[in-house]
Amino acid sequence: MTLTEATGSAAGRGHEAAAAAGLGAVPGTVPTDALPAGRVPYAVPPAPDTIDPEIWPGIATVPANLKANLAGRTAAAIFKAAVRRLPIQVRYPDGTVLGKAMPAGHSVPVMIINRPGAFATRLGDGGLIGLGESYMAGDWDAEDLTAVMEVFAARVGSLVPEPLQKFRALYLPRQPRKERNTEKNTRSNISRHYDLSNKLFASFLDSTMTYSSALFPATGAALKNVDWDSLVDAQQAKIDRLLDKAGVTKGTRVLEIGTGWGELALRAAERGATVYSVTLSSEQQELARQRVAEAGYADAVSIDLKDYRAVEGEFDAVVSVEMIEAVGYEYWATYFQTIERVLAPGGKVAIQAITIAHDRLLATRSSYTWVHKYIFPGGVIPSVRAIEEITEKQTGLRVRERLAMGDHYAQTLRLWEERFMGRADEVRAMGFDAIFQRMWLFYLCYSRAGFETGYLDVQQIVLDKAPAAGYRGKGTKA
Repeated sequence: MTLTEATGSAAGRGHEAAAAAGLGAVPGTVPTDALPAGRVPYAVPPAPDTIDPEIWPGIATVPANLKANLAGRTAAAIFKAAVRRLPIQVRYPDGTVLGKAMPAGHSVPVMIINRPGAFATRLGDGGLIGLGESYMAGDWDAEDLTAVMEVFAARVGSLVPEPLQKFRALYLPRQPRKERNTEKNTRSNISRHYDLSNKLFASFLDSTMTYSSALFPATGAALKNVDWDSLVDAQQAKIDRLLDKAGVTKGTRVLEIGTGWGELALRAAERGATVYSVTLSSEQQELARQRVAEAGYADAVSIDLKDYRAVEGEFDAVVSVEMIEAVGYEYWATYFQTIERVLAPGGKVAIQAITIAHDRLLATRSSYTWVHKYIFPGGVIPSVRAIEEITEKQTGLRVRERLAMGDHYAQTLRLWEERFMGRADEVRAMGFDAIFQRMWLFYLCYSRAGFETGYLDVQQIVLDKAPAAGYRGKGTKA
């Protein structure tokens, strides 16, 4: 397999389920007693001194042009000014410690700057892309990466002075046209993430191979302490709630947009439904078909490698779990119009969607971020308002019910993080190097910080068709 910056590593193939996570103190920077109660300690692999530029062209060398150097000096000044007023401790190699003064006995997250010059240059040259790349390169570390990212996520709109935000927008990168989610490009975008390796995903997912937020029975403070053994039931509870809301019972014709690794299709088939599921990931299709066949539901479940826009037929229920984020905001109307087109009279729709506040959507929908470059090319997270406005103005679908469960996603991500890092040796044996592992850790912690702070949420949304008398065509209401 050719190595690329997007995937970071060649990878083996396989369908093995993950084993128990190993334990170990984080070497050099993260003492076990620095972790919050209930957290499983793990070792963070250090970045190598020499990074292969053919595998990681954006990480191996620090930008050295005049623009990057000037931007780096500006970024260093902005960063230091920002962290002086934040509840964080930033430690520099020369002994300098920056951060807001806190009362005695009050602990704050610790960020360790290993290479100040490289860190500032990457940050100035790429903004948030540079923040992630500098972590991958080892320019900085953290005692608790999620806690550090929470400090920044909670203040993301104010870290950079507003006039400079407008200036930076003039030169920071925009999403490449080749990553727009046209029918031509979408397969490639999906493959860059979901076709990394089934074995990689099995290293941190539970036995259901469910890669979306679970729904735990715990709430409040108890939710913070859910453990790995509760994850399977919580994932199945999430799926069962969606199937219930979509009215899936014996004889129901179900369309699933975005197969994952087949758990929802299996649980729908167990109810006596027939399922047509579409995916653009060949790796997911292979394993999902295998699981369906092994469970004895091959006659009830069909899984095709197909773009959602190409689906034909009529279905009593349409279910889609955390797939809308990969659609691209230009195509959200097409996504819901496709669902409306195939939904039978009286049918219901149940989707699970990561969401963002509407003002942040408007501010970031055209941005090109670290997540786009390294994790989800072409992805855009919708707002609830965007979903409601698009369905009301451009379809006959209407949102009838919502359940917000972002705090459950934060804990789902915590369990994935601990599982993944606890199996670092096995992940390395698959062909995923230390830079990839740091990248994946940054992705999991970056995401969890978004849910912990409320910057991100996840919703289960139920829709159906508006009554005929109240709908006169796309874009009009009675």
